[in-house]
Amino acid sequence: MRLRRVNRWLVEDLLGDLADLYVESCETKPSEDCRSRSRQDFLNRLAGDIRRPGFAMVIAEADGLVGCVFGFPVRSDGFWWSGFDGELPRSIEQRTESDRVFAITDILVRPHPQDPALARRLQERLLGDHQASLGVTLVGQADHPALAAFRAWGWRDIGESWRPTGAMVFRVLVLPLGERTMARLEGLAHHSWTRWPG
Repeated sequence: MRLRRVNRWLVEDLLGDLADLYVESCETKPSEDCRSRSRQDFLNRLAGDIRRPGFAMVIAEADGLVGCVFGFPVRSDGFWWSGFDGELPRSIEQRTESDRVFAITDILVRPHPQDPALARRLQERLLGDHQASLGVTLVGQADHPALAAFRAWGWRDIGESWRPTGAMVFRVLVLPLGERTMARLEGLAHHSWTRWPG
C-alpha cells in the first residue's frame, strides 16, 4: 500500500473515485436516491474545500483508491472558529495566530482495510507534511465511532461548534503536536509509501 500527496488538479481527476470511496465508507440508507444525494453532498463539500488556500490531500492506494484524508490550514483571521460555543482557549488562539493550525475536514477509508490503522496513518502523514503545531477537526456529536477513534489517536475534545450550513452540533477536537510528535510525523512525511504488516 502506498500513501501519496495529491494536489488540487489531481484531485479533480479523482472525483469519481473519491465519491465512490465516500459512499462505501459511510453508513447510508439503502435507497439509491439517498446514496445519490449523499454522494453529491460530499462532492459539493469537497469542491468548497478545494478552493481554500493551502488545500491538501493524501491518498492511500493498493489495487485502487482505498483511503484519503484532506483539509486546509486555518487562517489567522479566526474565521474557522466562528460558531465555537464559549471562549476559545488562549493557547489555541495563539497557535491560530501563528498560522500553524491545520484543519482535517474528512478521513475516508474503505470498509475492512488491509491495515486497521490506515486512517490514523493518513492523518499523521497530512499533518506531518504541513508541520502543523495543532491539528483540528469537527466531528458530529452523534458520530460515536468517529469520536472514539479520534480520542484513541490522542485528539482532545475542547467543546461544541455550530455551523451555519445546518443545525448539526459538532464536537471540536484538537491534536497538539509537540516537537517529539512533529519529528515522528515529519519522518513519516518523507516516505512515499508504507508497507503494512501482515
